[in-house]
Amino acid sequence: MKGLWGLALISASGMIIEAICELALPSLANTVYETVRTSASPESTRSFVIKIGIFMFFLAVLGLAGGLATMKSSSVVSQKFSYRLRKDLFAKINDFSFRNIDHYSTASLTTRMTNDVTMLQNTVMMCLRMLVRAPALLIVSAVFAFSINWRLSLILVIMLPIILIIVLLILKFGFPMFQKMQKKIDNVNRVVQENLIGIRVVKAFVREDREKEKFRNASDDLARQGSKAAGLVVTIMPILMLMMNVVIVYIYYNGAMDAADGLMDVGEISVLASYIMQVLMNIMMVSMFFLQLTRAKACGDRVVEVLDTKIDITNPENAYIPSPDERKGKVEFKNVSFKYSPEGTGDNILENISFTAQPGEIIGIVGGTGCGKSSLVNLIPRLYDVTEGEVLIDGVDVRKYDLTALRDMVGVVLQKNVLFTGTIRENIRWGKSDATDEEVIAACKCAQADDFIRSQPDGYDTFLAQGGLNLSGGQKQRLCIARAIIKHPKILILDDSTSAVDTATEAKIRESFYGDLKDTTVFIIAQRISSVQDADKILVVDDGLIKGIGTHQELLAENEIYQEICNTQKKGVLE
Repeated sequence: MKGLWGLALISASGMIIEAICELALPSLANTVYETVRTSASPESTRSFVIKIGIFMFFLAVLGLAGGLATMKSSSVVSQKFSYRLRKDLFAKINDFSFRNIDHYSTASLTTRMTNDVTMLQNTVMMCLRMLVRAPALLIVSAVFAFSINWRLSLILVIMLPIILIIVLLILKFGFPMFQKMQKKIDNVNRVVQENLIGIRVVKAFVREDREKEKFRNASDDLARQGSKAAGLVVTIMPILMLMMNVVIVYIYYNGAMDAADGLMDVGEISVLASYIMQVLMNIMMVSMFFLQLTRAKACGDRVVEVLDTKIDITNPENAYIPSPDERKGKVEFKNVSFKYSPEGTGDNILENISFTAQPGEIIGIVGGTGCGKSSLVNLIPRLYDVTEGEVLIDGVDVRKYDLTALRDMVGVVLQKNVLFTGTIRENIRWGKSDATDEEVIAACKCAQADDFIRSQPDGYDTFLAQGGLNLSGGQKQRLCIARAIIKHPKILILDDSTSAVDTATEAKIRESFYGDLKDTTVFIIAQRISSVQDADKILVVDDGLIKGIGTHQELLAENEIYQEICNTQKKGVLE
C-alpha cells in the first residue's frame, strides 16, 4: 500500500461526504413535513419547501460526487495493490530453487497468482468503500435515533449482541470451508492444465471420455464445497432481514402508540424508522464485509505462504564472480552425496561421487533409468545443492559463486525440451539476448538445426505456438541445443537431449562439439552407447554410485555394467 494512502484517504473522504449527505436527507424531509403541517401561510411554506428542496438536491449531487470519488480512488488503489502483489509473487516464484518448486504444484501457484490475488483485490476495494461508510453511518444513525426516542432505540442494544454472535459463529465455521474451497480450485486448474498439455496423448489413446469424467468429478467437488461455504454465508442474510423487519414492526407499532399518547410526532416515527433502518442495514453490510474478509484471509494465507517460503539456494555473502580469464570450465566432484528431501531424511540419490572433468573434455554419463544421472549434472549449476561433499568449478565451490555468474558459465539442455511462444529467432536468443543474426545462424548450424529452420514458411521468423507444438521432438531438441550453444558456455550439459534425433544427425552434432566447442567442457547423458563412445571419459552410474570411469575401450574391457549395456544395445540392433 506504500504510496497509495493518499488515494485511500480520498476514498474515505468521499464515503464520509456521501454518508453525511445521506444522513441529512431524512431530517430535512421531516423538517419539510413539519413546516407543511404547522405553517399557516401557503406562500412562505412554498418558498421554504423550494429552498429546502434545492438544498436537498445539492446534497444529493454532493453525495454523488463523494460516491464517484470513492469508486474511482478505491478501484485504482485495489488494482495497484493487486498488481504489486502479483508482481512480487511472480518475482518470488522466479527466485525459487528446483526444491522450492517441487513443494508446490503448478496449478496451485497459478490459482494463488490469479484467483487468490483477485479475491484480495476485491477485499481491499470493499474495505475502502465500506470500512469508513458503514461504521460512520451506523454510529451517527444510532446517535440520531437515540436523540429522537431513546426508549424505542434501546432495541438496537438488544439486537446488536445477537447479530454479533451469529456473525462470529459463521466466521468460525466459514474459514476452514473457504480454505478447502481454494484447494478444490487448485484441483480443477490441475485437471485442466494436464488435459491441455497432454491433449495429443488424450486423443491418441481415445481418452476424452475419461478426461471429461475426471474434470466433472473435480468440478463437482468444487461445486459441493462452494455450496457448503456459500450456504453458510447466505444464511446470515435472511436471518438479518428477519431481525430487521421485526425491529421495524416494533418501531412503527410502539411509535404509533407513543404518537397516540402525544409523546411523539407522526413525522418523527418515520425519521426514527429511517435511522433504525440505516443502523441495521449497516450492521448487515459490516457482517457481509467480515464474511468477505473470512474468504480473503484463506486466500491471503496461501499468498503469504508463497511470499514467506524460504529459498534454499541464494547468493552467498561476498559472492565470487570470476573474471573472463578465470573461467576455464574445470569441474570436480568431491565425495558428493545428495538427497531430494530438504530435511535430510530418506535414502541418498547420489552417494560418495568423486571425479574430475578437465577444461575442454567431453564426459559421457550412462546408466539405467532412475540411477541418478540427471541429479548429478543438476548439481553443477546449483539447480539443487549437495547434501554432503563439494562440487567445484575451477577450484571454487559452486555455493560460493554468484548465481548469475555461475549459470552464465553453464549451458543446460534438460530432458524436457521447453520452447516459448515466439519466433525461432527469439527462442534461440534466450541463450544470449544481444546475439546477432550471424551468431544465431552459427549456433543453429552447430546444432544441425539450420536446414530445417530454413525449410519453415518464415525461416528464423517462424512463429512457434504453445511451446513449439508445430515442431517434431528432434527439431525441438536441436533448437534447445542451439539455445545453449549460443551463449558460448564454459560448461555444456546435455541431459539425454539427442534421444529424438536420428543417428546420423546426432553424429554431426557430436562432431561440432569437438570442432566448435573444443574449449567447452561437455557433459552428455545418453541412453545410447553410440552417443558417448567418443567421449574423453565415460561415467557408469548405477543406483547412485559411480561403478566405472574410463574410455569406451577401457570400460568395454573391464566394466561388467558397461559391457551389459553395450551387449543389450547390440542385440537390439541385430534383432
